[in-house]
Amino acid sequence: MIANMIDLVARQIQILRAIIEEFIETGVPVGSEKIDKKFNIGVSPATIRNEMVYLTKQGYLIKSHISAGRVPTALAMRLYINELVKEKELSVADEVGVKEKIWRYRNQMEDLLYETSKVLADKSHALGIAMNSEGRMFHSGYSNLLQMPEFYDINLTRQVLHMIEEDQLMDQIFESNHSENAVKVIFGQDLGNKDLDQISIMFVELPNTNCRFGVLGSTRFDYSYVLPIMKYFKGLIESMAD
Repeated sequence: MIANMIDLVARQIQILRAIIEEFIETGVPVGSEKIDKKFNIGVSPATIRNEMVYLTKQGYLIKSHISAGRVPTALAMRLYINELVKEKELSVADEVGVKEKIWRYRNQMEDLLYETSKVLADKSHALGIAMNSEGRMFHSGYSNLLQMPEFYDINLTRQVLHMIEEDQLMDQIFESNHSENAVKVIFGQDLGNKDLDQISIMFVELPNTNCRFGVLGSTRFDYSYVLPIMKYFKGLIESMAD
C-alpha cells in the first residue's frame, strides 16, 4: 500500500510526525502525554488521544502490548519517508570522507561493493549490505545490530542472520520492491514474517551494473541522515561506473 496524506488533516499529520520521531529516538511506545509535553501541538491531551485513535483506525499506528502507547506501522513509516522527513544536508567532511574511502576501488567492482558495505555500516550504525550482478552478497557491521534493543531478541537476530546468509532470498526481497524512489525501503512487516516486524532494509539499485547496496537495521533509522548519504553513494558510484 502506498501511503499518502490525502486522508489526513494537518493536525493529524503533525501528531503522526511527532509520534514517529519520538519512537525513532527512544524505541518506546508513545503516549499522548509525551506528545503533549514535548511537542507544541497546540491542542489538549484529550484531543491528541482522539486523533491517535483515528490514526490507529487508519492503519498508521498500532497499540503496544506493553503500555498504553502507540507504535508507528510500516504504512506510517513509509508516509514519513516519502512526505514528511526533512533530509539533512551532508557536510563537506561527510562527502570527502566517503569518496576517499571508496574511490581507490573504482575499477574493482567487488572490492568497491565490499568497501561500500563497510562505510555504510559505519555511517548508518547498522548492517551494511551489497550485492553484485551475480547475486553475491557482501556484509559488514554485524556488531552494530547488537547495539539496537530490537536485536536483543535472539529469535529476531537469528532470522535476520539466516536471511542475509541466503543470497537468493535477499535477491528475491530486493526484487519484490518496485518503488520508483532513488532509495527503496522494505519494512519487515512487508515480508510476511512477524518475527521481522521490527526491521527495515534501505537500498539503492545501480541499473548500469545490476548491483545493489544498502543497510539493514531496525525501523528506527535516522532517515534524515541515512537517506541523503545513500543518495550520495548512489551518485558517486554511478559516476565511477560511467
